[in-house]
Amino acid sequence: MNPGEKKMGKHRGNPRFRLQCRSQTTSSKRHCFEEISIWSHSLETLLSSKYGMKVFQAFLRSEFSDENLEFWLVCEDFKTNRSSFRMSNRARKIFKCYIQAESPREINIDQKTREIIRRNIQAPSPACFDNAQKIVYSLMERDSYPRFLKSDFYKAFLDSASETTQM
Repeated sequence: MNPGEKKMGKHRGNPRFRLQCRSQTTSSKRHCFEEISIWSHSLETLLSSKYGMKVFQAFLRSEFSDENLEFWLVCEDFKTNRSSFRMSNRARKIFKCYIQAESPREINIDQKTREIIRRNIQAPSPACFDNAQKIVYSLMERDSYPRFLKSDFYKAFLDSASETTQM
């Protein structure tokens, strides 16, 4: 048994790990199963589900690789800023945390993109992190997301939802 299987086995009986659909009606149980099963359609579908995004984030945390999703979410939030002062402060914080070389949550982007962002944050706009965000999304789509779908983590959620629809 590999460490991931051992970890999942420990959580299967944990009530917090079980889906919160248990006490709901049959139609809402079916909805939970359907929602969880459609997460496998695309990363976009997964991230458009508030619950799916949280589960994906928990999976990434368990692998110590949640910085890409965290960055992507921070950028989505950043785009909603309307105050130029707040945008400027926020852009510098995002740069320090995710973009700057050797930063605490450094994302995997090329040097050219890093330099473009360095220039962009001098006069930030909602789009100043777009290139890095596209790179990170692509990385998640090609790497993290397929790992998630193959993981015991996702399978356990799907199995748990399936069990609740059969009750």
